[in-house]
Amino acid sequence: MKQETIKIRYFSPQSERLCYIDGKSDWIDLRAAERVELKAGEFRLIRLGVAMELPVGYEAHVVPRSSTFKTWGILQTNSMGVIDGSYCGDNDEWRMPVYATRDTCIEVGDRICQFRIVENQPKLVFQEVDHLCGADRGGFGSTGQN
Repeated sequence: MKQETIKIRYFSPQSERLCYIDGKSDWIDLRAAERVELKAGEFRLIRLGVAMELPVGYEAHVVPRSSTFKTWGILQTNSMGVIDGSYCGDNDEWRMPVYATRDTCIEVGDRICQFRIVENQPKLVFQEVDHLCGADRGGFGSTGQN
């Protein structure tokens, strides 16, 4: 497996350091870098305490952990965050945009989301055609119906 080096800046010396756990999952947990109290219906960008310089040709995908909604009642407002390689300055701290569905409190160090590094898609060229060669599946939402 190819190994890449990620330059990372932590915004607090107390932040738990990230590490890749081989064999467990390709996703790496991120923690709240601040205590956040939210009332139902409030929006907040939660600081994650890191900035990274990704390898050339890569981006990061940030999503909630499976327990995030159950534990805190928050939804990531952009469903999946995409951090492109150009977001790599000293002050480009990663954040998680959330919406609270109930009153909640997130503490410093709580694992609220996870990320993985993904290679950018190749350069694409779109060719316009009158017909496609694939079989017609019946349109959007048509699979699995009786």
